[in-house]
Amino acid sequence: MSGIVQKFFAWYERHYTLNVVVALTLFLWQLVHLYWLGADVIAERLTGVSYFNVTPLWQYLLIVVDYTEIPAIVATSLLYINELRRGKAWRPILLLILLNSQWLHLFWITDEFVVNSFAGAGTILPVWLAWAAILIDYLEVPVILDIVLRFVKALKSGQASQFVRKEVT
Repeated sequence: MSGIVQKFFAWYERHYTLNVVVALTLFLWQLVHLYWLGADVIAERLTGVSYFNVTPLWQYLLIVVDYTEIPAIVATSLLYINELRRGKAWRPILLLILLNSQWLHLFWITDEFVVNSFAGAGTILPVWLAWAAILIDYLEVPVILDIVLRFVKALKSGQASQFVRKEVT
């Protein structure tokens, strides 16, 4: 099994820029979700006014964005696991914890619970749990920033242009 893992991570490091681009692309979609959460759900709860009109089209887009979160978590976790394999310690561990706290939100404290809780739609769970779910959702912001910085670093070092040249030819 370790031979397969070693081969995978050897491939992974050869295609590091591609993997950063995939993780970044998937996680940038999450900004749509976080904007909706802030401008609609949180704003409505705190001010009584929503700043995001969720039309049926936006609702479908938000559902698609929600489903991109799972591959985003997996792709980005691989970035940090690879970094841990190379001996880097505290930062990838912290980012892995922030990132993987999303599983709790995805499978236990869902957006539907948060919206229903804030709308007073009757739930046996306390409202503070909805706020905890929102906090968990925003824990991915440092991870998104880290991935953006990794991409910028790849651009500055020329890795991104090498990647594009290699993939286009």
